[in-house]
Amino acid sequence: MDMRVAAIIVGLIAAGAPALAKESHIRKPVAAAAVHGAVHRAAVKKPAVKKSHIAATAAAPGVEQTGSVRHRKGVKAKRDKDSDSDLLATQERGSLAAAANFPGEAVGWRLIEDPATGAYVGLPEKLVPHAGASRTGSRWTSAQGQIQIETFRLTEAALPALFEDEKKASRRQVTSSALKPESFAIVGIQGLKNFVVRADARGSEVRGVSILYDQATEGIMGRVAIAIANAFAGFPDPNAVPPPGMRRMVEYGTAIVVSSGGDLLAPGHVTDECQAITVPGLGHAERVAEDKTNDLALIRLYGARNLVPATLAGDGGQGGQGGQGAEGGQAGELTLVGVADPLAQAGDNAVTSAAARLTAQGVEPAPKPGFSGAAALDASGRFAGMVDLKPSVIAGSGSAGREATLVPAAAIRAFLQARGISLAVPAAGHAAMDQSVVRVICVRK
Repeated sequence: MDMRVAAIIVGLIAAGAPALAKESHIRKPVAAAAVHGAVHRAAVKKPAVKKSHIAATAAAPGVEQTGSVRHRKGVKAKRDKDSDSDLLATQERGSLAAAANFPGEAVGWRLIEDPATGAYVGLPEKLVPHAGASRTGSRWTSAQGQIQIETFRLTEAALPALFEDEKKASRRQVTSSALKPESFAIVGIQGLKNFVVRADARGSEVRGVSILYDQATEGIMGRVAIAIANAFAGFPDPNAVPPPGMRRMVEYGTAIVVSSGGDLLAPGHVTDECQAITVPGLGHAERVAEDKTNDLALIRLYGARNLVPATLAGDGGQGGQGGQGAEGGQAGELTLVGVADPLAQAGDNAVTSAAARLTAQGVEPAPKPGFSGAAALDASGRFAGMVDLKPSVIAGSGSAGREATLVPAAAIRAFLQARGISLAVPAAGHAAMDQSVVRVICVRK
């Protein structure tokens, strides 16, 4: 591996380069073990590491480098006498940050939640299609094994000891490394492969990722490895909104009952690519239709009977548009009825309501996680539409927030009627909406 590139990789990883953080939408550092023998030698009880998390904008640690870095070609930035232990110049970071851009669609770039470690991982899925379990995490490999990506989790480990063991692992030549109180990064050559190891600590637990790839693949993998290392978040906040583009392994949403026989309406993105869809207390469901334009999905509970369908038809009957206000898409006061994520209600599964307002920008304020799919009622109590809740990047910060929009009632009626679903018509004494919304759980691979 080119020494200039190796040193810049570590500098970027340690400093949390903004360009790469923006690419991955995750700015917390992390790491892993490429050689498990070395990892497990470090898994011994040692003084706990500080619990504070590493911020991407924090001052970066010193960078240890083997060999000389003073004669690297193309480096014009000035250095202090201690250049071997300083972070690389801003110019160098910027040049590699630009080079780190790669065709995400071509390599199948995707952010996932690793079920084995609880970490967020960026993966080039088209390059590593084979997934499996490792001794302490998950493993993804290419068809012939030229590329290997592996996560790990140690519950009793000392970060400095693990750092030293990883550097001394068999057949490794370290070109750059950086150690901070709560993380480290190591880059180098292992046999005929290049490697990057990234680790993050919280207390005595360490989680990480290692990337090992043939030097023949460096043209693309050199850049992809940087993105993987920067996208990795070992200890993501469970109450925070997942980064844009990420699929959670277990996702909670709300569904609206639209027929007594088990037909439910849910957001398309909540029920997309699910290995299993479950409605607690009612059983498993299957997705049977979708409307990609409006992000709608029709799911069906088999064997469910006597469900209470929501009143979705307008005042004029099945096709009626139902008057004025928010029901017709105009701005107005709303009441949102849904089931919040368990983390947002201390593990409970209660149906709750929240006040909101429909504006030109969407539904404000955005409701709690889990309310994606919630029913929205206008000021007169009529069905106005369905809440669609998605992550969004907050301008200027790179962090994720929640953005709520309203799928209008008219679009929902058209979607359901096209699939033969008869809509419940308003009637005196009709059931309250909280009897017609349920939690839906999507479990992904």
